[in-house]
Amino acid sequence: MLAIKLQRIGKKKQPSYRIVVQPKRSKLNGRFIEDLGWYHPVTKKSQILVNRIEHWLKSGAKPTPTVHNLLVREGILKSAKIPVHKRIEKKAETAVAAI
Repeated sequence: MLAIKLQRIGKKKQPSYRIVVQPKRSKLNGRFIEDLGWYHPVTKKSQILVNRIEHWLKSGAKPTPTVHNLLVREGILKSAKIPVHKRIEKKAETAVAAI
């Protein structure tokens, strides 16, 4: 199964990512099938090849949650964002029982 992922290419303390298509279970810095653009999280700038993203989505490639949220923010996908980091709230019952 193919996935649209972020591949880090930036220097230390200066993150920069390449948006690529590669098999879902491949190594993060391994070979990729196609380069679809880039994203700089510090400046929030990105350049994405929209027609190639649409091609790979129609071909069955699934974006990772972070890439999905990036595509929603850029207006390429028309769906809701996916919560990437869920916070687990401790229940009040366990806190009272511990005291």
